[in-house]
Amino acid sequence: MKHSLRRLLKAPAFALTAILTVGLAIGANALIFSVVNGVLLKPLPYAEPKSLMGAWLVAPGVMPGPLQQSAGTYFMLRDSGQTFTDIGLWQGGSVTVTGRGEPEQVESLNVTDGLFPLLGIQPELGRVFSKEEDLPNGPRVLMVTHQYWQRALGADRAAVGQSVTINGNAYTVIGVLPEHFRFVRGNPSIVFPFKLDRTTIHAAGFSYQGIARLKPGVTIAQANADVARLLPSLTERFPLPPGFTQKMFNDARFGPLVRPLDIDVVGDIGNMLWILLGTVGLVLLVACANVANLFLVRAEARQQEFAIRLALGAEARTIAWQLMSESLLVAMIGGVLGTALAYAGIQLLLYLHPAQLPRLNEITLDPVVLLFTIGISLIAGLLFGAIPIAKYARPQMASALKDSSRGSSEGRERHRARNTLVVAQVALAAVLLVASGLMVRTFIAIRDVPPGFQHPENLLTLRISIPSAVVSDSAQTARTHEQIVRKLETISGVESVGVTSEVTMDSNQNNDPVWVEDFPRLNTAIPPLRRHKYIADGYFKTMGNPIIAGRSLEWNDVHTWKQVVVISENLAREYWGEPQKALGRRIRRGPQSPWYEIVGVAGNERQDGATQPAPSIVYWPMLTADSPGDAKSTNIRRSLAYVIRSNRLQSPGFLGEVQQAVWSINPNLPLARVRTMQEVYEESMAQTSFVLVILGIAGSVTLLLGLVGIYGVIAYIVSQRRREVGIRMALGAQSDTVQRIFVSRGLSLTAIGLVLGLISAAALMRLLSSLLFGVNPFDPLTYVAVAAGLGSVALVATWLPARQATRIDPMLALRAE
Repeated sequence: MKHSLRRLLKAPAFALTAILTVGLAIGANALIFSVVNGVLLKPLPYAEPKSLMGAWLVAPGVMPGPLQQSAGTYFMLRDSGQTFTDIGLWQGGSVTVTGRGEPEQVESLNVTDGLFPLLGIQPELGRVFSKEEDLPNGPRVLMVTHQYWQRALGADRAAVGQSVTINGNAYTVIGVLPEHFRFVRGNPSIVFPFKLDRTTIHAAGFSYQGIARLKPGVTIAQANADVARLLPSLTERFPLPPGFTQKMFNDARFGPLVRPLDIDVVGDIGNMLWILLGTVGLVLLVACANVANLFLVRAEARQQEFAIRLALGAEARTIAWQLMSESLLVAMIGGVLGTALAYAGIQLLLYLHPAQLPRLNEITLDPVVLLFTIGISLIAGLLFGAIPIAKYARPQMASALKDSSRGSSEGRERHRARNTLVVAQVALAAVLLVASGLMVRTFIAIRDVPPGFQHPENLLTLRISIPSAVVSDSAQTARTHEQIVRKLETISGVESVGVTSEVTMDSNQNNDPVWVEDFPRLNTAIPPLRRHKYIADGYFKTMGNPIIAGRSLEWNDVHTWKQVVVISENLAREYWGEPQKALGRRIRRGPQSPWYEIVGVAGNERQDGATQPAPSIVYWPMLTADSPGDAKSTNIRRSLAYVIRSNRLQSPGFLGEVQQAVWSINPNLPLARVRTMQEVYEESMAQTSFVLVILGIAGSVTLLLGLVGIYGVIAYIVSQRRREVGIRMALGAQSDTVQRIFVSRGLSLTAIGLVLGLISAAALMRLLSSLLFGVNPFDPLTYVAVAAGLGSVALVATWLPARQATRIDPMLALRAE
């Protein structure tokens, strides 16, 4: 190894090129693997994570996909289930904290009493919730996370037992969660007991996420069978909602969906990460091919040395080990460089904190990642070291080289290894360029989709909650929201303001059935679920979503409890064909709920993201009443998202003006989740953007390495055929003829690589189809563009050394011989 190090130091340009090439590729692989390891491979940070399950249901008669648990199913499974040691419910939210400086809205979490013990979470200070505290009339208590304890409570150990004012009510802190506490989703600061009242719940209300732990020896199939056994008894244990019948529940076809909890934690990002790991793996192969070509040239220059050593009695394996030791040394130094680059990449990821990447805090340069990096470094060294060994370390090859005449031109056999490597590089570059090209087309297609809003860079969103302890009356709560809107409209530069229960693409969902008067179904049938949003005047105007027919909801509709609604265009077309025909029709939320008249049809909103179909939406007034004039039957949305359109969003004092405007109405109302719609929009496309950037970088690096390989091979051939070129030109060969010899050689290699690469890309792009939108995996335009682009650049890389061949002086070439 010392001898190998000395030889590398004598050729610094060669060593630096090889180390940088392999180091960059190893660094990219180590970085992506650290993400895969942290997100997908590491066990969840809970006790015995393999037995933790996400407890879901399905109801194919009502909706596709998973269905959340209800309070009824929770009590049923906890009382009578035979396969779970325990089951718990959780639900995220937000609360307003006052009495500690400026009012603040923070993320909250509601859990049942058994959830933290089920997860194996022990508090850092204090204790977890007791069963008595989880009862409807139990004391007002809460737990705080370690981070909130440090930030808001001064890391005071005496904080346990102190009182904190939440939504206008006093709560007692009973515990501080450990510093390493990470929940399934979100980043809660305060945790409350659920306080479900089993005496008032009914069989519906599927609004809570469940976590269960399997008993030892129990399989997932057995757990699903146990839940399926109990589900028919749900309506026997708890009453049906008003207006619902047993046949409605039977038609929903409720079933179990017990699955590993890590599916809920990770979501659908797993396929993307594996694809990216495969992508950077291809980059490593290209880098190995490039470095192998460098080592081939280096080994070929040492033919005479190898021949002399063999003639003096050296064994072939000694020469082979010398070549391999140099390769391994380059690979290991490259591995050290790659490790440093991976660490820098991880720190950048932590700084950027991409919202779509779960378990971000689990992504570290741990021993598993280091072992992976060492492993791929050794494999890389073996790969690009084996080729020159196979070609030049054998005694018979050395003898043949020793006997060859000094000035002879090389035959095709001696170029075969380098040609093969170049073809492989071009093929891999074609695969990655097709993948990145398809992602570019996807990104363009997403940008062309109308999202349901315009000019998001001028839209500010924030959330304001008015707790009942601050304003108890529902009607007055609605008037307070209007007062805030009117005050915000007076700020300089503000064009309009609207309110809504959910902002487009904010990941919130509220789904319920909708009955349509013109399409009576059997009283025992449940209609399809629709997305429900609650709004007031100004929402559509501020978002830039047009009213296609009729009008929007107005503040007068809210304050007078008018039973009017707006629906989305796709819902109107589904039932009546044309938006205009929907006006005057009536819908309702339940079989016994009052009818609401459709007064407007709005454009579709991509509520679930630009790549997902626009759901059919019903826009209800933010204040509704089952019986007009009856204050006891009102339903008010106390937490609303405000959307503010202004060209002053980047002004330093704008947000302060917004805060002062809100506080001028009520000083106890904090702003929460402040961000622009542009940020929301970019967050919804974060996964696509991330894949696009990685594939783009990988494709560019691979293309560069491939073209360097083509250039290097043709340039080397030119240098070895100087005598032949000199003779040709001395005998009258034209420059064009000489150039054509070498250009045709380079283009033939490129063409073979392109054909193999495009065929491979067509076979592999099926794996990428789940990440594509609006483009076919076999899109001919992308394949033609890649072939033309790669061919054109390869032509330049071939032409440059070919042009050098025409500048050879025949007399100098012959005299050198």
